[in-house]
Amino acid sequence: MRRSPAKDPPDEEILKRMSAETSPGMLRELFDLMRHNKKWWLLPAIAMILLAALLIVLAGSGAAPFVYTLF
Repeated sequence: MRRSPAKDPPDEEILKRMSAETSPGMLRELFDLMRHNKKWWLLPAIAMILLAALLIVLAGSGAAPFVYTLF
């Protein structure tokens, strides 16, 4: 007995719909990870990394004399 080919299995429809959606972004995905997996201890580490990056960016700009007076 021969089978007729399936038109679009439900899995393919779901994948097509998901690929058409826009990505929520890296920060949103990180927040969702922390919320769903109860990884709130990551928040201070991420905040310190972001503050260090901000300091590096400001140190290379015209705000450098003001940043250096803080330390």
